[in-house]
Amino acid sequence: MARQQPAITLSIRINAETRDELEQLANAMGRTKSFLAAEAIESYLSSQAWQIKAIEQAVIKAASKKAKFIDHEEVVDWLNTWGHEKK
Repeated sequence: MARQQPAITLSIRINAETRDELEQLANAMGRTKSFLAAEAIESYLSSQAWQIKAIEQAVIKAASKKAKFIDHEEVVDWLNTWGHEKK
């Protein structure tokens, strides 16, 4: 089991409306504002890391010699056939 790292303090600036919403949510959930803020930051970081990794993988794939590309105009022409019967 991984050891939990000690928490550190981080000061951030948020507008009063966001602070009030955070306080209302914390009260409704029986949690502290710090707990919810930390949870939100962790969720955001996880989401961003996933997206960055996916982009990096796509760039590697696009740069490979096996990559195949279709001209933009061909894609547009193909999309313009959607919803039309073939003749």
